[in-house]
Amino acid sequence: MAKTINRAKSHTIVIAGGGSAGLAVAATLLRQQPDLDVAIIDPAEYHYYQPGFSMLAGGHMRSKSSRRRQERVIPRRATWIKDAVAGFSPLENRLTLSSGELVEYDFLVVALGVKLNWNAVSGLAKTLGKNGVCSCYRHDLARYTRKVSKELKGARALFTEPAGPIKCAAAPQNALYFAADLFRRREVDMELAFYSSGETMFSVPAYAQQLDKVLANCGADAFFGHHLISVDGRRQEALFRTDNGSVLRHFDMLHVVPPQLAPDVVRRSDLAGSTGWVSVDPLRLAHTRYENIFALGDCTDLPNAKTLSAVRGQVGVVVSQLRRALGFSGIENRLYDGYSASPLPIGRGKVLFAESRYDNEVVSSLPLDPRVPRRLHWPIKRYLSGWLYWHGTLKGRDLNITAPKPRP
Repeated sequence: MAKTINRAKSHTIVIAGGGSAGLAVAATLLRQQPDLDVAIIDPAEYHYYQPGFSMLAGGHMRSKSSRRRQERVIPRRATWIKDAVAGFSPLENRLTLSSGELVEYDFLVVALGVKLNWNAVSGLAKTLGKNGVCSCYRHDLARYTRKVSKELKGARALFTEPAGPIKCAAAPQNALYFAADLFRRREVDMELAFYSSGETMFSVPAYAQQLDKVLANCGADAFFGHHLISVDGRRQEALFRTDNGSVLRHFDMLHVVPPQLAPDVVRRSDLAGSTGWVSVDPLRLAHTRYENIFALGDCTDLPNAKTLSAVRGQVGVVVSQLRRALGFSGIENRLYDGYSASPLPIGRGKVLFAESRYDNEVVSSLPLDPRVPRRLHWPIKRYLSGWLYWHGTLKGRDLNITAPKPRP
């Protein structure tokens, strides 16, 4: 029997992934060059403002404000291929969809995000959303996190952070700070503990020192080098692995941040580097082996934090590099400096806006010391950030007006 080969669709630029990074690249390209042939591949029915999940869990954002139908956010001039990427063939400038169809491209942008590996912790998946086991890393679980925080009468609440790169690096702590603030206002006597696989509260030392003080003010204890390995929801017990053996802890509330890794289709492809993430040049964001492939966002092996602010900085770089490669004249050769920011709401009304660039260089977008939590940042985080996301980032409007300045 003859082998059937599906006829390939072809586009000038194909974007794999319709999350914040992929949509922002598409919208920016089409805003600058409306006649470009741009296709976005993504099967999702809904698009989520994921930085809002911790705000939703903390009771500072409505559920509907963090979700819209995907069809509403796809740029008008883009072609939406409502399917998933099943495989990459970079030597043939082609990829395969889960339906079996083929898509060819002149240039490829990979923006597939991360895989939340709930199954990496034994027993976790089957008890999520009940028995006090919650997380702000999923829309439905963020709502459950809020429910648990509002209804607990007292006892012990544990908050975890896994090893390895994670998206929204501030989220594990944000869940703790919001819950602690709510417990304090409700006058609930809670024992709070933060269990981290790392060795400090934050990867940038200048911010880690400040966050040690924040944690102490919350009345929480920190336990470093603790890796969550299993959860028994019925018994409400969490088991951690440490260098000194296993540690078993009872909980009434357990907020879990799942281990994270690159999507399966990336890890098993030729696009992956030694760590499994898409291998890119840290300045140009071009693939290290395939010059017509670019990647940005959470799926890359960049050494900085995986945050929305990092995506915003990367979008302009990818767009400028693509337009230069397409032969447009007068295009700035923009390079990525590793900028990322993690807003940490440390309680009602104050935010530590942790900004940095490559090599943990502390920078600030405002003429203020970013190591100091400020009330000024609270309305930005609560009210302005979401609006800017829906009406700025996803509309292709460059929000990087000025470059952050180094801080002493």
